Amino acid sequence: MDTQEAQQIHEGREAYDRGDFRTALRLFRQVLLRQPGYADIRNLAGLCLSFLGEPQEAIEQFDEALTRNPGYVEAHINRALTLNNVGRLEEGWEAFERAARYEQEAMGQFSSAVAARLANAHAAAGDLYRAAGGLAQAVEQYRIALALRPRFQDIRNKLGQCLLDQGQPEAASAEFREALAGNERFLVARLNLGLAYSRLGRHAEALEEWRRCEREDPQHPQVRAYLSTLGTLTEESDAQ
Repeated sequence: MDTQEAQQIHEGREAYDRGDFRTALRLFRQVLLRQPGYADIRNLAGLCLSFLGEPQEAIEQFDEALTRNPGYVEAHINRALTLNNVGRLEEGWEAFERAARYEQEAMGQFSSAVAARLANAHAAAGDLYRAAGGLAQAVEQYRIALALRPRFQDIRNKLGQCLLDQGQPEAASAEFREALAGNERFLVARLNLGLAYSRLGRHAEALEEWRRCEREDPQHPQVRAYLSTLGTLTEESDAQ
């Protein structure tokens, strides 16, 4: 996350807190254009849409958040409430039941909902540290967040990215693999896993991950860029 994204998230949250949902939604959408994997921002965008009278679009945002983080209790609850508001009562009840199951699975000092809010707060602090160049502090904040909510795979992906920025591709790859174990459709984590493998010199494994990304999203610009880079590295290796 760069400084601009961190600022947009901060301003978006401030706008949301004061009830300016239209401004908040605009800022959250700008972030999601560049970082579509941020489940917490998708949840907030969904809430904004719900308050603005766009329940179908809100449900789509909650669905996207849950695709990236199936254990996101607050997103399940927000989705359930929105489904009920549009008369989809059976689906709403099922969503509440899923939220309750995840709530029961949560262990520790805090309730699931409180732990989720705390985890997102620590993750937001990690984002700010990372944008400011404080990688060690960012790693610490992401680890605290994951201790609270280990199934928040978007935060685990951020931790992996931070470790990669620190020059720790082996540790980063472990985090990306864990994120994918929780959600194998997490495209950004798979892209990052390939990048970690590439930096470890494990080019065949990097190619395998990126080819899988290409099958899932052939038009993704980052996929094409990484495959092109890997081709260049392979040619240089062969030449030596």
